[in-house]
Amino acid sequence: MFQKFLAGKTAVVTGSNSGIGLGIAHRLAAAGADVVLNSFTDRDEDHALAERLSREYGVTARYIKADMSKGQECRALITQAGRCDILVNNAGIQHVAAIQDFPVEKWDAIIAINLTSAFHTTAAALPLMRGAGWGRIINVASAHGLTASAYKSAYVAAKHGIVGFSKVTALETAKEPITCNALCPGYVLTPLVEAQIPDTMKEYGLSREEVIQKVMLERQPSKDFVTVEQLGDTTVFLCSDAAAQITGTAISVDGGWTAL
Repeated sequence: MFQKFLAGKTAVVTGSNSGIGLGIAHRLAAAGADVVLNSFTDRDEDHALAERLSREYGVTARYIKADMSKGQECRALITQAGRCDILVNNAGIQHVAAIQDFPVEKWDAIIAINLTSAFHTTAAALPLMRGAGWGRIINVASAHGLTASAYKSAYVAAKHGIVGFSKVTALETAKEPITCNALCPGYVLTPLVEAQIPDTMKEYGLSREEVIQKVMLERQPSKDFVTVEQLGDTTVFLCSDAAAQITGTAISVDGGWTAL
């Protein structure tokens, strides 16, 4: 879809050894960017992912381990990357429980990984972007950054926070060639979501299609999943010159969810 207009740029994508993050990394590499993949593990298969990206797209791709629940490691990720023209804050986890039953350690972990990590990586990346004279920050929020669901208090709070943090970052960089936007996906068909379907079928006695339409996509008017490729292409667009004046926005890719 895109020419290699990002050649010479380096993109750091947090939480990118699977799912949305990996999908975004593929599209950025296809557009010519060198890519730094990240997660909290340090397995041979993590580094193999980076090697495959290098071979497939002819870019430099590396994998750097960093635990996004730890501020020092978030900042060290950017330092080890050496360059960060494009920062995609994607790392995230989820837990579902009523507020009175919500485990404190789960709340703390979700806020740390889904929200606070973006503060640390952004703080470390902005000096590099300013030094290079260009930068793009894309924070992966959610439809839950704009609306809410019961039993997801920590996730909704973190994603609303990411939208607000994106606006502040945009205002602080408004007179510079740096933009910051929040990407707000609806339900995305990732390997993690795919793996939930059989258990949900069994629990409710539903067919696969019924689980998808009546459970997973109940609030998504299009009744179709968002794809990681669509999110990747939206990210690449936000890195283009056409998007140079798009900053401080929450961009919904949610099949109409937040239009309701």
